[in-house]
Amino acid sequence: MNERVKTYDEKMQKALEFLKNEYASIRAGRANPHVLDKIKVNYYGTPTPIQQVGNITVPEPRILQIAPWEKTLIKEIEKAIMASDVGITPSNDGAVIRLVFPELTEERRKDLVKDIKKKGEEGKVAIRNIRRDGNEAFKKLTKEDISEDEIKDMQDELQKLTDKYGKEIDKMVDEKSKEIMTV
Repeated sequence: MNERVKTYDEKMQKALEFLKNEYASIRAGRANPHVLDKIKVNYYGTPTPIQQVGNITVPEPRILQIAPWEKTLIKEIEKAIMASDVGITPSNDGAVIRLVFPELTEERRKDLVKDIKKKGEEGKVAIRNIRRDGNEAFKKLTKEDISEDEIKDMQDELQKLTDKYGKEIDKMVDEKSKEIMTV
């Protein structure tokens, strides 16, 4: 693979990784510790990820349990979860915080699938934007003693990458949609 094309391949790979992380945080009626990834707790004045202030376990398929390393953090963690978009009210027994995930309704599942498809489309747009940037950069290379054939080859290689990543995104959308719709 051409070095110049490799740069755009890496950018497309990052766009795909971003989408994977987005999908990991979508809850499917099962307890998934990744739904807490974006939540930060005020820990001595510093916004800190929940994973760094306590132990997160999944004792049952629909329950997440957070055991803070310092009991004084229970109120802060609850406050952070309430302020987030997780949509679950935490409960605590003085030692641990529990998040009980409700079973998803059919309507909620359909909404999540729409959201998954929308995020997938955004991922494809990001990939196409990277291709466009690459093609524009390649066109400017004609001034640098690179033949038009070489530029055409780089553009073809970039198009193949775009197609490959587009198919991967389609596959991810299908898999995540099936996961959500499975009761």
